[in-house]
Amino acid sequence: MDNHREKYLGGIREGWVSGLINVLLFAIKLWAGIVSGSIALIADAWHTLSDTISSVLIIIGLKMAAKPADKEHPFGHGRIEIIVSLVIGILLILVGFHFINESVEKLRNNESANFGVIAIVVTAISLIAKELLAQYALKIGKFTGIESITADGWHHRSDAFSSGIILIGILAQKYVWWIDGLLGILVALVIFYSAYAIIFKTIQVLLGREPEKTQISEITKIARKIYSGNLRLHHFHIHSYGFHNEMTFHIVLPGEMSLLEANKITQKLFEEIKKEMNILATIHIDTKSKY
Repeated sequence: MDNHREKYLGGIREGWVSGLINVLLFAIKLWAGIVSGSIALIADAWHTLSDTISSVLIIIGLKMAAKPADKEHPFGHGRIEIIVSLVIGILLILVGFHFINESVEKLRNNESANFGVIAIVVTAISLIAKELLAQYALKIGKFTGIESITADGWHHRSDAFSSGIILIGILAQKYVWWIDGLLGILVALVIFYSAYAIIFKTIQVLLGREPEKTQISEITKIARKIYSGNLRLHHFHIHSYGFHNEMTFHIVLPGEMSLLEANKITQKLFEEIKKEMNILATIHIDTKSKY
């Protein structure tokens, strides 16, 4: 199985695992929230449902992103999954605003929740399950380099954090009647932070960004294996299209070097970068006489 296919299947698998577990968690948290009358638990349940929607969007986005390049899209369809990340962030903002309003209304009406053993057990299960899902999604996101899966991982972690807040609040309920309304607001703020982190990172990718230091280091190592001279690499830029990545950079070669020899070096460098890093490189040659 080639690396591209393995990453694609890993992403699809993460989407299905996250989606199925989130549906189950949504159902039990919503039930516990209704039984206890807790706006915080209900908000947390809908936060979990938004995770389910995220998982569905990831599966759809990956399937669309896997379509090969065509005349209208010469770089492929990989940025669809980046758009999916933006949609996830926007959905989180809408969910957050809804539960801010619900929590404020509950505080105005002096309403409290009736937490019990069920709420404690359900919240504890949710906290553990969501943290495990977060670790799984972040691991897959790192392996595949897929932004939407990494976003899904942080989404899971924010849900685990909000479950932790609610668990603390449940234990403090007997001391303060307004804790549920306050927790609802805190959960909404966690949701807002998650949305900000996802949208900010996604916009950075769309606008363009410098390559990671590890990528530059790896390319430098490859270059030194190909050319033993003082080959200086600089002016790096990377363009991400899901599984397809393009990079441009400059290399400095001796001014007296023949065009044929310079072409052999850059061609070999292009081939090794593609083989080792799955990146298509456009390499501009500068001469030492310019520096």
